Amino acid sequence: MMNVVGMLDELQTRAAHNEEWKRLLLATREEAEPLSAFCRVCRELGYELYEMDVICAGEEFHAAMKRSTNGGGENSPKLEWEDDFYELFFAGLEGKRH
Repeated sequence: MMNVVGMLDELQTRAAHNEEWKRLLLATREEAEPLSAFCRVCRELGYELYEMDVICAGEEFHAAMKRSTNGGGENSPKLEWEDDFYELFFAGLEGKRH
């Protein structure tokens, strides 16, 4: 079973080479609830992703990074987007070319 980060990575790579998938995924950003729409399209494409999966994966990654650096204290700096796999997905997708 693939984890959330693995699914997002695979989906991003496949969408970069499939214009229809890319169009469908990018269109979700215009929805009233973009993360929900994104996850719905992911499921339609065969990737069992839900909103809390994406949110929790980012938070868990950030927490692990904080524990591994700077003694894991609360004063560890937060980098922009570091725990937002949703935004990172689109930044990567928009940057990828065929």
